[in-house]
Amino acid sequence: QVQLVESGGGLVQAGGSLRLSCSASGRIFGSYTMGWFRQAPGKEREFVATISWSGGSTVYADSEKGRFTISRDYAKNTLYLQMNSLKPEDTAVYYCAADFDPIPNSTKNYEYDTWGQGTQVTVSS
Repeated sequence: QVQLVESGGGLVQAGGSLRLSCSASGRIFGSYTMGWFRQAPGKEREFVATISWSGGSTVYADSEKGRFTISRDYAKNTLYLQMNSLKPEDTAVYYCAADFDPIPNSTKNYEYDTWGQGTQVTVSS
């Protein structure tokens, strides 16, 4: 089993940057795919980005390409999401998740096995 704890959310002005972190414990960090999702009020949880167990493959939602970067630090057992050029529509609760299936590039909610508690990101205009 894996435990995930997000941090790094907060309030930022449009055009600003934030880096989210997700600390993982339990299972060997390099043995599973990880991803970021977000959920805005009144909306369904949506895919943001995913990174393979090796870190060699990443996939982004179209709206995040070029602005967000997903990465993972194996020494720190931590997943990151660097978010630049933030927009008010990026406001949401951001969740990290782990997918134990060996096939990478999971972009669907149901493909993930374990979720963190979420961290709030608010972008003001």
